[in-house]
Amino acid sequence: MDARPFRRPVVSPAMDLVELEQRARTLLAPTAYDYIAGGADDERTLADNAAAWGRVRLRPRVLRDVALVDSSTTVLGTPVSLPVLVAPMAYHRLVHDEGEEATAAGTAAAGTVLVASTLATTSLEDVAAAAPGSPQWFQLYVHRDRGFTAELVARAGQAGYRALVLTVDLPVLGYRPRDERNRFTLPEGMVMANVGRSTEATDGSAIALYAAGELDPSLTPADVGWLRGLTTLPVLVKGVLRADDARTCVDEGAAGIVVSNHGGRQLDSAVAGADALPEVVDAVAGRAEVLVDGGVRRGTDVVKALAMGARAVLLGRPVLWALATGGADGVTALLGGMREEVVRAMALCGCPTVADVGPDLLSFPPGRP
Repeated sequence: MDARPFRRPVVSPAMDLVELEQRARTLLAPTAYDYIAGGADDERTLADNAAAWGRVRLRPRVLRDVALVDSSTTVLGTPVSLPVLVAPMAYHRLVHDEGEEATAAGTAAAGTVLVASTLATTSLEDVAAAAPGSPQWFQLYVHRDRGFTAELVARAGQAGYRALVLTVDLPVLGYRPRDERNRFTLPEGMVMANVGRSTEATDGSAIALYAAGELDPSLTPADVGWLRGLTTLPVLVKGVLRADDARTCVDEGAAGIVVSNHGGRQLDSAVAGADALPEVVDAVAGRAEVLVDGGVRRGTDVVKALAMGARAVLLGRPVLWALATGGADGVTALLGGMREEVVRAMALCGCPTVADVGPDLLSFPPGRP
């Protein structure tokens, strides 16, 4: 057990996430900032992701012994120092020269899991080598070329990744106005290292052209089973917002479900992760682990997710702001700050361990199930 006394005051400047984003913005090219910060269409879902956690209230217990609080847990059997993983995100070299290698090193130092993206600007082998022995998962897009997809799966297994995260909410790319206006493309000399190509476009967003030409929109539930047949690694399915879809994925052998609307970057007006999570947890009924992303910004958000039945959360954009401003050390500081917030929130809720966080802590707004 790695327990901490809640009374120890720790002030982490990395946890002023508004200021952190503002600092990152001053360092980044406007097109890079917009690519990371932006969402689909009118960005309603992007805004609602964070607001949804705020609509949930906590009912803290008192007179519990919280002299020591332990934020550690496991995800798919892997020990982590806190129930926060780093979400899969593309193009880390847009914000820092060391890219995904720095993110991997910073995440490993914080004692948790990095989910590396198919669309990384560093090869999956080099990401794994940047944090040897640390647990990493590989996020997978299924390409129209199924042979190439199978090669990615084999490479992930050989590189030591411990799970595959199949993204299923991108049959087509959501309309992202900022990227279209900016004609977003990767800077000269930067490539999608796992795919072996750059992004180029003469009109509109290059990533939209790539997704339309290369990613397979014909996925069905059977493809979860197909993927499981390619590897001994556990498969999680990311991008699920409905109970029926969650049950179907688990029936096909998924070891985990990630409740996600792709950070508000796909279907605008899609339900927020915090709102979809209870339905998915009930549907899965303990047959698989459930994780959630979207709008998590505070330790209290993490406690709320755990109380709803999530095993852990995935943290996205703030990790890239931390990478932009501080490299690997910035990522470690951010995750350390989040850990301190989780510990404090657990203590104030009367929960000395993650296992003590339960649904009795939750208070939902009127009208919400």
